[in-house]
Amino acid sequence: MTIAIARKRSAGALVLLILIASGLAVAQTQQVYRYVDPEGRVVYSDKPPPANARDAQAKRIGKNTIETSNLSFSAVLAQERYPVTLYTFGCGTVCDTASALLNKRGVPHTVVDVGQSDGADKLKRLTGGLDAPALQVGDQYTTGYNETRWQSMLTDAGYPKTPAPRTSPIGKAPAPAPEASAATQTVSPPAKGSYPH
Repeated sequence: MTIAIARKRSAGALVLLILIASGLAVAQTQQVYRYVDPEGRVVYSDKPPPANARDAQAKRIGKNTIETSNLSFSAVLAQERYPVTLYTFGCGTVCDTASALLNKRGVPHTVVDVGQSDGADKLKRLTGGLDAPALQVGDQYTTGYNETRWQSMLTDAGYPKTPAPRTSPIGKAPAPAPEASAATQTVSPPAKGSYPH
């Protein structure tokens, strides 16, 4: 008799588990109704249509998601209109400071290594010389690191002066970056939550 009671309990627990799982599945896909009301307006509602509604249709929709970006709206617009390219090589403190300026502002940019032959060719086509670091913002460029000039170019292009505020906890590991060629790599601002205090 104890085995029969245990089987009934486990069967009851299994039924309860199935009901909970199906309830969660229903919560993920919701019923929405589309109908035309008596005044001719198209109505979408989660409540069944009234009896006098015309052209009633039941629709199922999945969960609602919104695609987001780590960049602010102004940074996305600036990136589309005035993409930023940093021409650099292993020149030490000057090149590191130039790169840090872009990273500190959260400016997505492409890095071209002028130490590689194809990178040097790109810089020579742009500026007519090989002076690096160089910054290109849209069609404008400047050679040599001048913080005031660089800040002005970025501000004029519409890039925010500070990166977007952090919304995730500190210490979250960044996603692994895709492989890039030796001469050119794209640099995005750090993921939200990876800026130190």
